[in-house]
Amino acid sequence: MSKILPFALVAVTVLITSTNHPNASLAGTCASKCGPHPIQFTPGQRIQLEVVNRTLGLVKLEKIQGTDPIPLRPGQKLQFMQEDDGQANMSLVFWDEMGLPLQAIVSKPNFGTLRLELRPGKRNPGDRSLYMLSDGHVNVY
Repeated sequence: MSKILPFALVAVTVLITSTNHPNASLAGTCASKCGPHPIQFTPGQRIQLEVVNRTLGLVKLEKIQGTDPIPLRPGQKLQFMQEDDGQANMSLVFWDEMGLPLQAIVSKPNFGTLRLELRPGKRNPGDRSLYMLSDGHVNVY
C-alpha cells in the first residue's frame, strides 16, 4: 500500500490543479492562435497598388503631398504603379469627404499587387494612411 500512495497523491494533485486552473494546462501552437501574417513584399520589388472604395461616400486620395487629391467614388477602383524615381518608400493618404472614419483592409491578392479596401470605420479618427517601406513592410495608420 505504501508504494501506491505516492502515485495516488500525484494523480490527485494533478486532478485538483487542472480543475482549479483549467486554462493553465491548455497549450496551442502559434499556427492555431496567431492572427494573420503581416503583409510584406520583397525589398526592391515593383508593386502595383490597387485602391477600392467600399464605402457609400466619396473618398479622396493623395499620393504625393502638394498634389491635387484624387476622388474615388463608391465602388470605384484605382491602380497605381510604384514609381521608378529612386524612391523605395511609397505612401498614400486618404480621407472620407464627409469626415467619416475609414477602415483600411490590406491584402496581397498576388505576388506584385497590394490591395487597399477602404470601408466605413467604426471609431474616429479611423485609418488615414498607407506606407510601403523600403524593407518590404506595409503599415496602415
